[in-house]
Amino acid sequence: MSKSLPAVDFLKLPESGDPYLEGHKCGACGSVFLGERKVCSKCGARDKIAPVRLSNEGQLYVYSIVHRSFPGIHVPYVSAIVDLEGGGTVKGNLIGIDPDPAKIKMGMPVRVVYKDALGRKDREGNSYTSYFFEPR
Repeated sequence: MSKSLPAVDFLKLPESGDPYLEGHKCGACGSVFLGERKVCSKCGARDKIAPVRLSNEGQLYVYSIVHRSFPGIHVPYVSAIVDLEGGGTVKGNLIGIDPDPAKIKMGMPVRVVYKDALGRKDREGNSYTSYFFEPR
């Protein structure tokens, strides 16, 4: 029986409940990072980092429209960096909007959505779930 796997380590797919992105927050300064760590790269605090569920809402920080990519990747697409509410900055693809600079605005509100990772599968036939951003 095939199942859905997370496309990245910081995407969590609980048995019950909705998918979410997991960050790690420093208990000393409040900075939020992706990926596990023992030391805060902002304030240097040691062993004060704890997992935190990141918000599904944020604002577009910056983007790039990609016109050339690997074979099999549909172009153009919008690669974006989003600042999430409550902390965390995440890179991903912006979907649900034309790849046209006249339609994409810096600071525009976006939400994180979880979908099939473009039909990719592993050797056992398991599909991957990924995250994307869409305008809200």
